Amino acid sequence: MKNKMENIDKLIKETLTHEEAMFYDQLEEQNLLEMVGGLFNTKIRWIMILMNIVNVIAFGLFVYCVVQFLNTNDTNELIKWSAAGFFCIMITGMLKLFSWMQMDKNALLREIKRLELQISSLAGKVS
Repeated sequence: MKNKMENIDKLIKETLTHEEAMFYDQLEEQNLLEMVGGLFNTKIRWIMILMNIVNVIAFGLFVYCVVQFLNTNDTNELIKWSAAGFFCIMITGMLKLFSWMQMDKNALLREIKRLELQISSLAGKVS
């Protein structure tokens, strides 16, 4: 299967111009670190930076809530600190989920661009 994909990629690159071939090379699959870095190369970079700052703050508050939870003996205080800790972890989880969805969206956009490039290449060959 991998050999067939390499043959298809080679065939596509042969039909493209030099600039199109360079663009096609940029659309290769990314590893996890490249995908995370790609979050900060989009139009919503400022939102991603802000979300990471909020995420660090929420995790810091979670650690504080855990320490306070472990240092108290009053039942009402235990309930308050556990609820606050749960809320902080929920915020952290939701922000991480949003980031993963953005990474998936970027991967889908990259594949759509590859398909568009392949279609235009084939259309150029037919006509």
